[in-house]
Amino acid sequence: MDIIGVVGAGTMGKGIALALLLSGHGVTVIENNKLKRMKFIQEIEKEYRILSMMNADKYLEWDQIENKIQISEDLELLRNSSIIIECINEDINRKKELFERLDQIADKQCIFYSNTSCISITMLASYTQRPEKVIGTHFMNPVNQIHSVEVIKGIHTSAETIERTQHLLEVMGKQAIIINDMAGFVSNRISHLMMNEAAFILQDRIADAATIDEIFKKCYGHKMGPLETADLIGIDTVVDSLNVLYEFYQDFKYRCCPLLKQMVASGYCGKKTGKGFYIY
Repeated sequence: MDIIGVVGAGTMGKGIALALLLSGHGVTVIENNKLKRMKFIQEIEKEYRILSMMNADKYLEWDQIENKIQISEDLELLRNSSIIIECINEDINRKKELFERLDQIADKQCIFYSNTSCISITMLASYTQRPEKVIGTHFMNPVNQIHSVEVIKGIHTSAETIERTQHLLEVMGKQAIIINDMAGFVSNRISHLMMNEAAFILQDRIADAATIDEIFKKCYGHKMGPLETADLIGIDTVVDSLNVLYEFYQDFKYRCCPLLKQMVASGYCGKKTGKGFYIY
């Protein structure tokens, strides 16, 4: 059985692991946080059972596939993985350390995916001895409801790596939308400006959060407003991404709204903490 590694059991790591499981892959998830490890299998099982009830003719019973997924803190378990997907926080120093370690551990043919939302894939690839086998796969949240993935090819990413990535995503029922590498890519260079400016509008008391989001939903036809989107992503992740963009481009337009920083300091990080721009 082909085992795919996922490093990080946060919102995106969990979503990607479930999507891989649903498409028939074995998955090994690596997570340092003990509490996340303890909750992970229980949460995956709950989500799988909900999806299988909605698609009874499509999915096997949980008891028939639970042996296909495991979680551990031991990176050595990824030694024989054909693909490893990095899903840790937007911290360049942590990612550098992880990619250097994975490069030493993983098989030479293993491809490294990064689910980074902002950090340059070429930069991440430079931390390995296999830059041609490093590619960005920016899955969107919630993973199982969004059927396209922003795929970022670094300067050295090979055609073979792109083809293998397209194939895996196709098996997962997702379309690869391929772009060239530059920090923030397409999605977050635009979306984070919008979320950040929406926070400035709220800070300036021009409108409350619900009104700001209502304008985007009712006037532009968006499914979610920018502040609802920030809550879904996680305010802390939005702040980290804005900091990456500001550092990379040295452009004042990416300066982070003070309100966002204050919310993170207060623990109001959105849906995952139960409170952000809205209460959950």
